[in-house]
Amino acid sequence: MKNSIILVFCIYMAAIISCKTGNDSGDPTGETQTLVVTPVTVTSPFLSNMDESVTLNAVSVFLLKTYIKANTNGYLQSSFIHMGQFVTRGQDLFSIKTKEAQSLGNLVNDIDSSLHFEGVLHIKAPGSGFITQLNYQGGDYVQDGEQLATITDNKSFVFVLNLPYELTPYLAANRKVQILLPDSTLLNGSLQTAMPTVDSVSQTQGYIIKVSTDRMIPENVIAKVTLIKSAKLNVLSLPKAAVLSDETQARFWIMKMIDDSTAVKLPVTKGIETKDKVEILSPQLVLTDKILLTGNYGLPDTAKVEIVKE
Repeated sequence: MKNSIILVFCIYMAAIISCKTGNDSGDPTGETQTLVVTPVTVTSPFLSNMDESVTLNAVSVFLLKTYIKANTNGYLQSSFIHMGQFVTRGQDLFSIKTKEAQSLGNLVNDIDSSLHFEGVLHIKAPGSGFITQLNYQGGDYVQDGEQLATITDNKSFVFVLNLPYELTPYLAANRKVQILLPDSTLLNGSLQTAMPTVDSVSQTQGYIIKVSTDRMIPENVIAKVTLIKSAKLNVLSLPKAAVLSDETQARFWIMKMIDDSTAVKLPVTKGIETKDKVEILSPQLVLTDKILLTGNYGLPDTAKVEIVKE
């Protein structure tokens, strides 16, 4: 009997100790909870000059093209030019022997050799430029008025900017522009006159950009021109990676440190945005604030974080 009482007492004490151990853990299930700490890097607001811009296409063209035409019916006796050649004003381009001279030339010379009848006409370049089209070669028969070649006037070289009509108000502040070629070359240009028509499909208007360069640039090169829409000096900015948004990009926020280990969600209003930084209009931040730069995506409103070095 005494042994039975002792056994019951031991079982009772073991049960009490087991319950006390479960309660001390703070979890009625007996399972321990782990505090999640996210490693992050931080940045601070900074002052910078920012501008909002738009990049458009500009195509290289020669505005003036001279068409060389035959001045009589006959045979193209000689062609003194080739494609891509630069010619100067007054330079011989073609010689044409009339069909009458082809038939009667030797007969006339046989009758009177002092006449020196040849019947050969020379066509000269009316201006300087590059030969961009050549339609006939020596020996071909041509008729009066037929186009033999095309000369592009190198002094008429420009870029034509295709500007959406709604961006016309920004031209006043962009009379001087830079043209970026596909090979990363930058050219300085000045905005000139506008074309009198607008493309009915794209609603873009052509604007002539005159460039000063000795470099030979071919026609139909597509370059990039950046127009400044607005600019601000010494605005409060953050790196673009520090500003988060929802799926529809209707709401924006940052994660701001309030102490050494806690970050809270802070809604913001954006201003000018570039490819690597964002202007913060509100709330008013100070340069000493610590803002999460990495590790900030998906954090709750209040999150425990650990600052690590990049």
